[in-house]
Order: sequence, then C-alpha cells, then structure tokens
Amino acid sequence: MRQYIIRRLLLMPITLIGITFVVFCLTRMVPGGPVERILQEQAIGALAGEKSTGQSGAMVGEADIERLEELFNLQEPMWLAYLQWLGVRRREVEITKAEFDADDTAMLTITSLSGHSSVIEVQREGNSVHYLAEPWFEEEGWRMRVESPMTRARRWAKRQGITDPAVIEQRAASPECARWRVVAYRKAYDGLLEGSLGRSYKYNEPVGKMMLELLPVSLYFGILGVLISYGVSIPLGVYKALSHNSWFDSASSLLVFFGYAVPGFALGAVLLVYLGARLEWFPLYGLTSPGFSDMSLGAQLRDLAAHTALPLCCYVVSSFAMVTMMMKNNLMDHISADYVRTAVAKGVPFRRAVWGHAFRNSVIPLASTLGSTLCGVVAGSLLIERVFDIQGFGMLSFQALMDKDYSLIMGTLLLSSVLIVVGNLLSDILVAFIDPRIRFD
Repeated sequence: MRQYIIRRLLLMPITLIGITFVVFCLTRMVPGGPVERILQEQAIGALAGEKSTGQSGAMVGEADIERLEELFNLQEPMWLAYLQWLGVRRREVEITKAEFDADDTAMLTITSLSGHSSVIEVQREGNSVHYLAEPWFEEEGWRMRVESPMTRARRWAKRQGITDPAVIEQRAASPECARWRVVAYRKAYDGLLEGSLGRSYKYNEPVGKMMLELLPVSLYFGILGVLISYGVSIPLGVYKALSHNSWFDSASSLLVFFGYAVPGFALGAVLLVYLGARLEWFPLYGLTSPGFSDMSLGAQLRDLAAHTALPLCCYVVSSFAMVTMMMKNNLMDHISADYVRTAVAKGVPFRRAVWGHAFRNSVIPLASTLGSTLCGVVAGSLLIERVFDIQGFGMLSFQALMDKDYSLIMGTLLLSSVLIVVGNLLSDILVAFIDPRIRFD
C-alpha cells in the first residue's frame, strides 16, 4: 500500500502539468481574449463614429493593450509563457517605459521594492543606453532595453495579424511608433511554485485571494449536501432493500425518482417563486441578509438557516436519489448472493449477515465515487448559485470563462484538478480498506 500511494503521489504533478498545459494552450488559441475584445470594441466604436471605450469607460490606447499583453505574457511563445506561469522561468514582473525626445533623452521613474522612487535620466546611443542610478536599481535586478520604431510596429502588426512589410513600415513612421523607447524591467520568479496565480484581468485582484474568499461558501453548501445525502440516503437505501415491494418502498421510490428527474436549478426556480416570492417563507437571494454582522448570534443562525434551506434542497435532490437507489440495488444484489445465503443456512442471524457481510460490500461503489464527490463539494452547482444569486466557486469559474480571464481560469481549473486527483486517490485507499479482495502489492 505504501509503495502504491508513493507512486500515485509522484504521478500527481505529471497529471496536473498535463491538464494545465492543455488548458493553458487552449486559452491562448481560442479567439475572444481580453486584447481581442478591446480591439473589437475599438473597431465597433470606429464604425459608429464614437470613441472606443474599455470596461471602465476610459480611453483605451496602445499602452493599455501592451499592459494586457505583458500581464498575461501574450507576447511570449506559448511554451515559455506556461513555464513562467508555473514559476520555473523568470518573467518581467515590473515594467516602466518612456519615449526618447529629440535629444535622445528619456526620464524614467522607478520604484524600489521598499517603496522608494527615483527618477533616472537615460541617454541613448544607437541600441545602447547610458544612465546613472542608485545602487538598489542593480541590486534588485532592474535592467533596461531599447525598442526601435520598427520593433514597436512589428509588435502591433503581430497583434493585428498583419504581415505586409509596407504596412509595417508605414506604422513604424506613424506618430504612435515614430519615437524610440526605453523599457526598464525587473525579472523574477512569479508563478505557481512561488504561490502566485496571477491577477484577474476583470477584477484586478489576486486570483488566490478571490478563490479563498468564495471557497468557504462552496464548502459550506458542499459539506452540508454530502452529509445530508449520505447520512440519509444510506440508511434509507438499506431500509428500502429490506422492505422491498412494500408500500413504503413504492412510495419512497416514486418520490426519489421524481427528485432525480427534476433538475436542481428548475426545482430552485419553482421553490423561489412559490415559497420565496408568493408565500414569503424564505429569502429570495444571497446567503445572508443586509446587516447580518449586526445581528445577535441566534438571529444570525436563523437568518443563515433561512437562506440555506432552499439552495440546499436543490443541491441534494439529485445526489440524494442516486445514492439511495444505488445503495438499495447493491444491497439487494448482495443479499441474494450465495455467500449470504450460505451464512444464513449455517445459522447466522439474517440481520448479522446483512450488516456484517452484505452491507460492507454494498458500499464499495459509493466509496469509489469519492473523487467526483470531493470536487463537487468545492465546485458546487453553477446553475443553483445563479438561481439564488450566491457568489460561490461555481459562479467564479463560470464568470472566468465568460470573461476569458486567463489567470482566473487557470486558478479555478488547478484547484478542481487537484481535488479530482486527490479524491481519486482517497477513493482507491477507501475501497482497499472496505474490500479485502483488493491488494496494492
């Protein structure tokens, strides 16, 4: 068992690297990213005779687009950008630019890691620069490079998909690219291995911080849903198997199949309309009411329970039905097996044969689904969160995909992948403890 677990743990990083690399490449190849969205908005604005604006309503220029490219490393080759996201290759974490004037002089304002700002005068001679800077500039790893008008024009042409040399030369002579530019940059390891998942393009916040803020909401519903589903469904499935073809079995099966047939989000809409809007028994949205922090402890618990009741019913309705019927069918198969009949024929009480032999074998399929269950605990249900306006991990993943927020997509995918891989390992270990026939030697 120990060697098997070690091998699985060694394979986990390789699996995660494969998953994240494929998705990383897909996010770069699929059209409609943040830069392309800005270019599309500018084109629509030009056709309408209006100024193109970004999401904040401010004027979007070439410098803003370049900052987006540098934020997501879009100017780098795909394999290099992925290594920088992993944190095994250094990337430019800070960039400051300035254009040279007619005397080939530029003024750069650089801020040190300690917060000290310094203005550096840079003189250009061809493709090299001369400057005097304080000692911390070199000690912190700051470097400088020069960008010619043609270099800036080629970067613009690559973004626009233009390959005509005449158009590129015309762009290099335009006012936007006519001047030489000095770029001061500082490289550092800033990726997954350093604990950084980047910043969100839409919200301009660290991805890790956003995930940690919404993770407790999904854990709250997920853990409650699992405890209720398994805590009620397993005893119910056992009782249904022992009382097969009784009136209770028929009535409960009808309710169970009805719950399985109704999607959780559809049930949520019905409950929200009738129990929330019309009867006003439950709140209509959110996880807590306004002023929740000012309530007493008892009032907070009642308010939280009122907001939890309807979404939780929608969370457990499908899994409740599946676990119940899986438990019943598995137990009925094992009760009719030869080893149970032999045990009863030899004088073992039927109840002891069921709980001592058949029950243990019946829960093996349930234990094997732990991997997907663990991921569902965190990921939650997107549609249910949307119906009840609950900001959880599922909604965060959906919004990241809709906004083509590369850093947020990779962060949510990484967490989901880790949970699936760890859950599958726990499933194998749990099944090995339950089923004595399985050995990992």
